[in-house]
Parts: sequence; structure tokens; C-alpha cells
Amino acid sequence: MITEIRIYKLKENTSSEFYKVFTEQSLPMMNRWNVNVVDYGFSLIDKDSFHLIRSYKSIEHRKASQDAFYGSDEWIHGPEKAIMECIDTYNTSVVDSEQLKINKGT
Repeated sequence: MITEIRIYKLKENTSSEFYKVFTEQSLPMMNRWNVNVVDYGFSLIDKDSFHLIRSYKSIEHRKASQDAFYGSDEWIHGPEKAIMECIDTYNTSVVDSEQLKINKGT
């Protein structure tokens, strides 16, 4: 398994619109497309930063899933424009879920 961590830096004053489109359109679409969303939400220290964490079986599965999802008519003629208009930049990190280390205070 792999985990993808995506951080979006939103344009100023677009957080409300982004969240509305994400939760009402993008997230339900990801659910229909069987995309495993692990977590999402705004940063506690930056109201214009939003994270999306997804998991996949492998790098190849991630590529195939995202190619299909982001290349679909449902995305292109659906929430894509509204979402992209809110995003200034984004960064993606992909890690091996088996290698994640959790500090348990020891």
C-alpha cells in the first residue's frame, strides 16, 4: 500500500468555495470511483492550506486510478473548473504505507 499526501495552497478568499465544491462534488465523485480518501481538511495554522490524503494498492494503481478519474468526462465537465480556480499551487508526496513510522513517545 502507498499513501499520497497532497497539500493545496488556495488562493486568498477561496477556501469556502473550495470546501463546498470539494465536499459536495469532488468527494462524492471520489467515493463513486472507489478512491480511498483517508483524510482531508484545512490546516490548523493556515486557513488557505488544505490537505487530501489518499491510499492506493501501488504506484501503478495510483497512476491508473488518477488517469481514469482526472481524465473522465464526469471530472472535466463537473467540479474540475471550480476546484482549479481556487488552487494557487499544490504539492504531492507519495510514501510507502508499510514504512510509515509513528512516534509513540518512546
